[in-house]
Amino acid sequence: MSLKKKLLIILLPFIFILTSANAEENLKSLGKFKDWQSFVLLKEGVKTCFAQSIPVVKAPKKLKRDPSRLFVSFRPAENIKNEISVTNGYEFKQKAPISAKSGKKTYDLFSKGRFAWVVDNKDETKLITTMKKASRLMIVGNSVKGTQTTDHYSMMGFTKAYNSAKKSCMSSLNSTDGQRFSSIVALRIFRIVNVSFRSAGLAGSRCSEANA
Repeated sequence: MSLKKKLLIILLPFIFILTSANAEENLKSLGKFKDWQSFVLLKEGVKTCFAQSIPVVKAPKKLKRDPSRLFVSFRPAENIKNEISVTNGYEFKQKAPISAKSGKKTYDLFSKGRFAWVVDNKDETKLITTMKKASRLMIVGNSVKGTQTTDHYSMMGFTKAYNSAKKSCMSSLNSTDGQRFSSIVALRIFRIVNVSFRSAGLAGSRCSEANA
């Protein structure tokens, strides 16, 4: 088992939930760029910058699940950049394939709980390049109940949102990627963004996972 996966398993039980008041105080929008947005999160002096988007098409249409989101994050304190993570609105089925697809290019992801990351760190840079050139990116995953889903993300505005997040954090990063162990950070960002979106009327109501 890789260090990345070991750290994910070790850290997962210590996930904490931020209150909505703290979330809104610590999250700052860097701008909206067509189908993407970028944010900076400050928590206890630690800075995280990220670009995020929601799917423009979700299949199956009638499947009830929580919101899906795609993130690209930068965390200077851990020397991490270009970290791609995704949540499909349900707990992923362990060892079931998860992939990011655009045209003829496919990238493998691994999951822990409700989040998935690119298997090979080197592929993150390649996937970022693909996302900059593509019009759509598909995320194909399987829930714990065996339901396969396909989320279509628009790449309109991605490059500007990505550059905005990168610029906000890159001054503190060097050229070497750090190890990924971001279950805590991914869940923190997801919950904070959900709180802000709900308060602004931009997010749908929380759905039951009964059918996922």
